[in-house]
Amino acid sequence: MIHRHWILFCVAILAAVSGHVRSEAAEGRACPVRPLANDFVVVYESPDPANVYAYSPGLVQLPGGRLIATMDQGGRGVSKLPNIERDGMIWRGRIYASDDEGKTWQFKSDSPMCHARPFTAGKSLYVLGHNGYLVIVRSDDNGETWGQPVQLTESTGWHQAPCNVWYAHDKIYLVMERNTDTSAKGWPVAVLAPVVMSASVSADLTKRESWTFSNEYCFRDAVKEFGKPNLIGAPFFKTGLTAPGSKGDKRGMSDIGWLETNIVQFTDPDHVWYDPAGRTFHLWMRAHTGSTNLACVAKAIEAEDGSLTVTLEKAPSGEPMLYVPCPGGQMKFHILYDEQTKLFWLLSSQATDSMTDPTKLPENRYNLPNNERHRLMLHFSKNCVDWCFAGLVADSGNAGQGRHYASMIFSGDDLLVLSRSGDHRAKDAHNGNIITFHRVKNFRELVY
Repeated sequence: MIHRHWILFCVAILAAVSGHVRSEAAEGRACPVRPLANDFVVVYESPDPANVYAYSPGLVQLPGGRLIATMDQGGRGVSKLPNIERDGMIWRGRIYASDDEGKTWQFKSDSPMCHARPFTAGKSLYVLGHNGYLVIVRSDDNGETWGQPVQLTESTGWHQAPCNVWYAHDKIYLVMERNTDTSAKGWPVAVLAPVVMSASVSADLTKRESWTFSNEYCFRDAVKEFGKPNLIGAPFFKTGLTAPGSKGDKRGMSDIGWLETNIVQFTDPDHVWYDPAGRTFHLWMRAHTGSTNLACVAKAIEAEDGSLTVTLEKAPSGEPMLYVPCPGGQMKFHILYDEQTKLFWLLSSQATDSMTDPTKLPENRYNLPNNERHRLMLHFSKNCVDWCFAGLVADSGNAGQGRHYASMIFSGDDLLVLSRSGDHRAKDAHNGNIITFHRVKNFRELVY
């Protein structure tokens, strides 16, 4: 009886506290921001967290409701995984499916690629990534079985974390990046070219002739053509070794550049970059400057023959634009456009202390001050420049345990998120050991 009374007492206290928080919100009092989706389901768990890392989460939902998740395994321990090397390729990619709204996940296939993303076109499901070459696989039975991997390019040097895809004109548009100068030293973000790819949704996308590729236009080309960006403090740190890091790592600054590209279109006639012909696409890219909350921007123009040309956009004044405001633009982010709200939604990493002296960072912080990876946040915008904070999606509570590099999709009234994550066993925030699935319920109610 005492136990029952204690339970009833606890329930009453919880109800009172909940009602108090709601009444404070209703009365306009300040309330702390609480994570919208800190709870998660583990989709993949590393068999060796110190040596095998969980990377590149991608997510798509099929017409029947099935969820497909993709990821890849990295780190020095990958070569020791069972059956990892076949047909002269490293089969590091993995494909999972869920038929119960993400509550449980089943492994379906592996693939010889990394940086892959799943998407649908016509009646088929595809996964596109690379193993140096650009590679694609197709399923015609909702991901139960998969065809043989097909190499789409003769060129190597491909890159690109799983970002969004765009559908228009009965075509699919997406971006993969290619290293245009293999002699470049260090992290080659200055020479990565965002290559826009388009194809008819009814075509067989495992055939190279189904795809149109844009020109290769890298950050270094843009700076050379239009001049060095002025008065924004880029690079923020001097290129080279900046400060010693924890665990023997080095906190270094690479040449500035762009990478990990999302593609969008502006359909609002009032937008200054609106194209009434519908043939201009804009590229929103992670800006590597050493600072925070900037994205790089470029545009791709589609000609009548379907060819695509990438160059910089210009302000209404005629001045070229390379940077735009973007919360979390210093890290890989994901953008979606919601037809129902006519808003863009941004999932990105929150920086909280990028002005800290690198020599004074805590031991569990990875790399430079701008490289914070454990808080995922959500914003919305009508124009991709002015972003309104919608909420904190997930926070590991520990700078060494990542919640970052996430992909997202809309599913009815909810927002589904797949995150590159880590727990207490993770090597560091960059090299996590789990892929986690999160659900933000009724996300459109966050609009104000």
